[in-house]
Amino acid sequence: MSGHVVALVSVIVVVLLVVAALWFSRIHTLNRRVGSFHCAVGRTADGPWSSGVAQYGTDRLYWWRYRSLAARPRARWERVGLSVLARTDVHAGLVVVTCLPGAETEPVHLLMSAEALAGLTSWIEATPSRVGSVI
Repeated sequence: MSGHVVALVSVIVVVLLVVAALWFSRIHTLNRRVGSFHCAVGRTADGPWSSGVAQYGTDRLYWWRYRSLAARPRARWERVGLSVLARTDVHAGLVVVTCLPGAETEPVHLLMSAEALAGLTSWIEATPSRVGSVI
């Protein structure tokens, strides 16, 4: 009986180590992508916050949760129509940004650094006037 218990505990430890390695690999990959930055998302400007990483795409802003193994982003917001409604300084260089995605009526609250906000507003302002048109 004790041999079975040792084998079962060994299997559980190996599975936990594999899951932890996959999670660390995912976080490392997300944080090293070009155009990625730390960003938390909340339903209200006061939180609670879900920590994650956002990345600028060509026509969308993508967001992945840190506490997940999912390969696909948890949220996507279209670049066209995305607007910043408000900015509130929180502390230590962090700001809460209230954004309104173009097609949605609910605002999105993002907690990020002031530098990330500067990048976000630049990315939004650089939107071509007619996406998909030939210049």
